[in-house]
Amino acid sequence: MRNGVLRAVVTGASSGIGAATVRQLRDVGWDVLAVARREDRLEALAEETGCQYAVADVTDAEQVAAVARRAASQGPVHALVNNAGGAFGMEPVADGDAADWAAMYEVNVLGPLRMTQALLPALRAGGRGDVLVMGSTAGFTAYEGGGGYVAAKHAEHALAATLRLELAGEPVRVIEIAPGMVRTEEFSVNRFRGDAAAADAVYRGVREPLTADDVADCVVWSLTRPHHVNIDLLVVRPRAQAAQHKVAREE
Repeated sequence: MRNGVLRAVVTGASSGIGAATVRQLRDVGWDVLAVARREDRLEALAEETGCQYAVADVTDAEQVAAVARRAASQGPVHALVNNAGGAFGMEPVADGDAADWAAMYEVNVLGPLRMTQALLPALRAGGRGDVLVMGSTAGFTAYEGGGGYVAAKHAEHALAATLRLELAGEPVRVIEIAPGMVRTEEFSVNRFRGDAAAADAVYRGVREPLTADDVADCVVWSLTRPHHVNIDLLVVRPRAQAAQHKVAREE
């Protein structure tokens, strides 16, 4: 720690869970480098919270390397929050677009891989580092129409589990947060290719789905446990969702 201040890099920080995580980490005194593709959103977040920001796409190796160089130039990094991700399409496997599957694998799996590889030296350098992966309950249970996203999130879960084994004995924790139904402003709209009505139907009748702030609270709680305590996997769902296929809906 430099002057007792902890430092984090948060990807996918321009909206939703990523932006909420930046806000909550800043609230508890962390320095944060917010990473996303949309500079206008990052500028507004920086003005609001005092975070730093870097415009980058986690699917681009050169841009990831530039983010890592910038983060490391300011000293040790204590947490990498691999939050960037997304789902594209709800077609059944028989009709799925291979390009959508590839895009989901790139952002949900290879993005965290690139970021983790690039920042591990800085995470090790401080003597206490965290790699946090934003998984999903889709990483454990398949469902119709979710093939590509389910496959990507299963792979992301495997990445976290394998990395934890490989870093055993080192001062770096590997944490996975796996949310269930979370209502954010963009996730379902993007999944349904801009069809707001279809996106809204996902949450229809569900009393209090999770919010971005709920998940960000789990992220910050996990990162702020004493460093000998590792939250390997935290599954978090709204009370209305007992399982992937069991959701209580009101009329």
